[in-house]
Amino acid sequence: MVDIKFPDGRVKQYNDGITAMDIAKEISNSLAAKVLAAKVNGQVWDANRPITMDAQLALLTWDDVDGKSAFWHSSAHLLAEALEAIYPGTKFGIGPPIENGFYYDIDTGDKNLSSEDFKKIEDKMLELAKQKNPYIREDVSKADAIKYFTAKNDEYKLELIDGLADGSITFYKQGNFTDLCRGPHIPNTGFIKAVKLLNVAGAYWRGDEKRKQLTRIYAITFPDQKQLTDYLTLLEEAKKRDHRKLGKELELFTFSEKVGMGLPLWLPKGAALRERLERFMRQAQADIGYVQVITPHIGHKDLYVTSGHYEKYGKDSFQPIKTPQEGEEFFLKPMNCPHHCEIYKSSQRSYRDLPVRLAEFGTVYRYEQSGELHGLTRVRGFTQDDAHVFCRPDQVKEEFIRVIDLVLKVLKTLDFQNYTAQISLRDKEDRSKYIGSEENWERAEADIIEAAAEKGLKTVVAYGEAAFYGPKLDFMVRDALGRSWQLGTIQVDYNLPERFELEYIGSDNAKHRPVMIHRAPFGSLERFIAVLLEHCAGNLPLWLAPDQVAVLPIGENQVEYAKNVLQLLKKYDIRTLFDERSEKIGKKIRDAEIMKIPYMLVIGDKEIADGKVAVRKHGEGDKGTMMTDDFITMINEELKKYFL
Repeated sequence: MVDIKFPDGRVKQYNDGITAMDIAKEISNSLAAKVLAAKVNGQVWDANRPITMDAQLALLTWDDVDGKSAFWHSSAHLLAEALEAIYPGTKFGIGPPIENGFYYDIDTGDKNLSSEDFKKIEDKMLELAKQKNPYIREDVSKADAIKYFTAKNDEYKLELIDGLADGSITFYKQGNFTDLCRGPHIPNTGFIKAVKLLNVAGAYWRGDEKRKQLTRIYAITFPDQKQLTDYLTLLEEAKKRDHRKLGKELELFTFSEKVGMGLPLWLPKGAALRERLERFMRQAQADIGYVQVITPHIGHKDLYVTSGHYEKYGKDSFQPIKTPQEGEEFFLKPMNCPHHCEIYKSSQRSYRDLPVRLAEFGTVYRYEQSGELHGLTRVRGFTQDDAHVFCRPDQVKEEFIRVIDLVLKVLKTLDFQNYTAQISLRDKEDRSKYIGSEENWERAEADIIEAAAEKGLKTVVAYGEAAFYGPKLDFMVRDALGRSWQLGTIQVDYNLPERFELEYIGSDNAKHRPVMIHRAPFGSLERFIAVLLEHCAGNLPLWLAPDQVAVLPIGENQVEYAKNVLQLLKKYDIRTLFDERSEKIGKKIRDAEIMKIPYMLVIGDKEIADGKVAVRKHGEGDKGTMMTDDFITMINEELKKYFL
């Protein structure tokens, strides 16, 4: 017998070899019809996999993130089966689930797939799905796995198998298709009722630009057609909100091939937007004891060797900058933290001096592959609202909570109401990716877990997502379309202070090692602005809008009065666009609406006679007439709610 513990704490005994699906059917057939997979002792399993030990069990449905992941992983196998049926000889790379849907990297030889092929592939997938073929797991030896894919002449699977240990290899089969896979999968293909192939792109095998470029097919599936229809509607809305499109319309930023891919150029209005965000953060930081520093855009190779960044990321960085001095190399700065360590180290510190809070809007550079670049969300040069807090071990939790409060202030001010705090910890099994002692890691992880609990944050735990030098708390924000983005991050680090031999003199007059907290509430200005633009569809809050008011005289006779209104607005630092073009007022209003200017002041003969302005609000229309002074008071009252 085995003891099965349910999420509500109940424990029940079952026969050894019971499956999660058996248990679901015992509870109710309606529940069993929804079960896609199960979580057994924290790991996601096939619902039909036998349970042979005492276990904690959670049944996963479409409503669970892990349930969706299993559904989309299984759909990737269904896509592969359809492709193999239509294009015999197709070779397969990897086909993982992603946040929304899945992709599969394939090699079709001389055949070039395009969107024109999507319909027949979708039809084939639905045809195969209706067969309700079960996903069957099979343990295979490494020799048999090699034999199988050698016969299929699939060098990609053979390369993957080469990196696996004998005894750890599993195949999954559904219908006429067999794939190398760890799983888990849904019970059968019949759960998949709606299919949409989204796009096709190139992807280098294993992300290496020196390897062959494969064809990557992105797709999504759902358990019913309505959800697919709703999702496609959402995609159309997302296209309207695309920050690249909005950035061009609002004249915020641009890119130039001559400057370089992934290196944004900020136009005057975009630069002003950035400056306002920086001013907001500088003030918020100053209020809680941060001081600003400035560091160079480059650093000596030895700096990053000491920090460990060179070992972890050196091969993926921009090429080193060599100087006339033989053997001397510099790198474009990939991180600000090593520089801040050296600033901390520049003078002797006492326990009374701590915490030391160093902040910098530091621009860093990372060589992202060209195929991964995307507008402002994935760039090669970006500016972090970075800061590092150097504190005593007894101050860690208090300082960590202080940073949480700062992140929450940012989210509240920018109207990001839906977020989850992800506690990113080490991989449970593979510790080779991390530096530092077990003791320090355990302390750091405990600090984060306790601080998040004390603040009452809604949290999830993600194993394997920690930085190489320490665990972190990542704020996963959902925008107005329900998409998840990682914005603010806070990290506890016991390791870099050791590597840089940072010290402070304690109350016992002995030398002690400080703890380092890395934090960036925005994350990066580029990514934050991109997410903000898409979240609010370009309708930036009044305090951030490039132009807060548009003054629109109806004709030449109203220009002089309108200029007086303009000067009064400028006197109160209200950013104003003055439109004195010889266009009809309807066009002026439409253009101001396209530019998403929050308020428009229309001035005609009646407004002049009454000494007033006609007020329009973006997206809402006419708001009546008022005195200019009253309008300014209204604007200032609205700005107060942003705590500026």
